[in-house]
Amino acid sequence: MKTEALKIVMDGLMRRYTERVPDVKKITSAMVEAGFINSPEDIENDHVAFRTMGVEHLGIQSFEKIFSYYGYEKRDYFHFEGKKLNAYWYAPPQPHFPRIFVSELRVDDLSEKAQKIIRSYTDEVKSDPADALDLDDALSVDVFLHHPLWRTPTWDDYEALQQESEYAAWVIYNRYYLNHYTISVHNLPAGHGDIYRFNAFLESIGIKLNDSGGKVKVSPDGGLLQSSTVAEMIEAEFSDGSTHEISGSYVEFAERKVLPQFHDLPTGEIKREHRRDGFETGNADKIFESTFSTQTGKN
Repeated sequence: MKTEALKIVMDGLMRRYTERVPDVKKITSAMVEAGFINSPEDIENDHVAFRTMGVEHLGIQSFEKIFSYYGYEKRDYFHFEGKKLNAYWYAPPQPHFPRIFVSELRVDDLSEKAQKIIRSYTDEVKSDPADALDLDDALSVDVFLHHPLWRTPTWDDYEALQQESEYAAWVIYNRYYLNHYTISVHNLPAGHGDIYRFNAFLESIGIKLNDSGGKVKVSPDGGLLQSSTVAEMIEAEFSDGSTHEISGSYVEFAERKVLPQFHDLPTGEIKREHRRDGFETGNADKIFESTFSTQTGKN
C-alpha cells in the first residue's frame, strides 16, 4: 500500500517538474532520437532533491516525515559552511525509487535583516504541516508538495535575500517545488554511460551546463561523477504585481562507478548495490550553484 502511495507522490512531483523545466523533455527527446533509449521510461532516476528553510515547524525535521513514512531511510549528514546549509540523503525502500537529498538553510546563521525577512513569511506556519497530513492519501500529499506554505514574496524581499543567500531567495519563492531530478548516466546502454561523453552530447543539443568547479564534479574517491544543467529561468509574479525572471529548477546527471570489490562482475549482473552510493559534499556544493546568478547570468 505504501509503495503505491509513494509511486503516486513521485509521479505527481515528476509531472509538475517536467512541465516546469523544458530541458527535461528536450534532453529525453534527444536521447530517444539518438537511440540512447527507447522511451523516457528507460531512464533511471538516481535521486531527487528538495530545498527547505531551517526554522521552527519546517526544515528537514518536518519534510523527512513524509518520505520516512513511505520507507525511506535517513543516511549521511552533510554540512555546507559557506552556503550555510545542512543536508541529509535518504535511501529508498526499493531500488527502482530514487534516492532523496534534502537540504535546509541555517536561517539563524544569516544577518538579522535576512532572518527578519524570512521569518515574516515562515512565521505564518504555526505548526508542523507534515503532522496534519494523511500520508496514506497520496493525492493530498502531492497537492501539499505543490501548495504554498506562506504568502508570495514581494520583489524587494526576494532581491534582498538574493544578495545574501541565493538559496534563501530560491526557497522563499519556490517552496517545495522539486529542485532537480537526476539521470543515471551509468545505466544508459553501452557506449553512452560515460558522463564526459554524455556532457558533450548535451552541449551538442544546446544544453548549458553548470561549470562551477568544472563541468564534471568528481568525488575524492573517483566513484561519483556529477554534472548539471544551468537552472531554467521562469517568469515569476510577485505579490506587488511585478513580474521578473528568476531561477527555477534544473536537471542533474550522475555516473556511479562500480565499487572495487565488484570489478570482476559481468556487466549484466551489476546492480545498484554494486556501485558507489551516497553523495559527496564537494560535488553537492557546486551543484547547488546551478540556480545561482553566477551560472544563470552567463551567456
